[in-house]
Amino acid sequence: MDLNFTAEELAFRAHIRQWVAEHLPKDLSHKVHHALHLSRDDLQRWAKILGAKGWLGWNWPVEFGGPGWNAVQRHLFEEECALAGAPRVVPFGPVMVAPVIMAFGNREQQQRFLPGIASGEVWWSQGYSEPGSGSDLASLKTRAERRGKVYIVNGQKTWTTLGQYGEWIFCLVRTSNEGKPQTGISFLLIDMKSPGITVRPIVLLDGEPEVNEVWFDNVEVPAENLIGEENKGWTYAKHLLSHERTNIADVNRAKRELERLKRIAKAEGVWEDARFRDQIALLEVDIVALEMMVLRVLSAEKSGKQSLDVAGLLKIRGSEIQQRYTELMLLAAGPASVPLVREAMEAGWQGDQALTALWPGEVAQAAPLAGTYFNYRKTSIYGGSNEVQRNIVAQTVLG
Repeated sequence: MDLNFTAEELAFRAHIRQWVAEHLPKDLSHKVHHALHLSRDDLQRWAKILGAKGWLGWNWPVEFGGPGWNAVQRHLFEEECALAGAPRVVPFGPVMVAPVIMAFGNREQQQRFLPGIASGEVWWSQGYSEPGSGSDLASLKTRAERRGKVYIVNGQKTWTTLGQYGEWIFCLVRTSNEGKPQTGISFLLIDMKSPGITVRPIVLLDGEPEVNEVWFDNVEVPAENLIGEENKGWTYAKHLLSHERTNIADVNRAKRELERLKRIAKAEGVWEDARFRDQIALLEVDIVALEMMVLRVLSAEKSGKQSLDVAGLLKIRGSEIQQRYTELMLLAAGPASVPLVREAMEAGWQGDQALTALWPGEVAQAAPLAGTYFNYRKTSIYGGSNEVQRNIVAQTVLG
């Protein structure tokens, strides 16, 4: 196993770095590097830039309009985008539902849905979790009843991330109560403009409606929007979840945020505290270890060897690391991280004492660090809770 990049891979990295530097809008990278709010238009703007280049589906094969990059090239692309401060691509379309449509959808569905995803024009949402059916996803209750050429959908999804922007939603729905719970689930693509769909925002501690409830009241969905076979949706869901859990690990964003943590620690005067610096060093070691795990998987994939099913491991370690760097940022800024003053945040104060003159009495008044800390408590729960993931790893990897 060789974890070093080849000359060709280093040249590829340089090409990506140059392209991103030339095409990533400066205002977007500024917002990302300083954790400022990204609007729907911000996220769509970068998605469409990538889409115009044919890179929004950077993990897609050529036959579906992707660049056909291998695993290492995909990793290098993600890393260069993250380090440059590119907004994270909203994964529900290009990373999650698109591979399912490619693998299990028919030709007509592929021709209908994939172009809008590849261009960044169509915003997709995910309809998996329900009240009482999160990590135990097989217990979902949203019902789809076949009536001629349509399904009638009734039920509720919750924690739908950015669902207020959704134009389409892919949903797991129950089409049978016979046999094991997993055997009665189907995978439907639903137009969110359909009559009977209601989206209700769930406002979080930072004041943002990042997640939503989505209600279905006798919603008619054409039967042609069923992916694959009826009652086989659990198979397709597992295919999608492997992509989601690997995506959650996001080692590249962790590397970028580690540098931000160091900037905040230096600006706040805690960098010289040996104990605090030790905590940063421990975090950096764990990020490097996570990166090595990712590179092991990439090396195995590139050589055609069967790698261990480590999606659960990547999700566990990645989510824990995200929680740790948000906690250390919070501790570094101390009391200044507690107030949520949006005007101050948008004006630019991010733990940088050089900017304190902006505020009366030259005292920094706000940072988004507390809100981010609380928001990231969710990472060890969504995508399958870490406790459940440990059980899966014990069964599938350790035997």
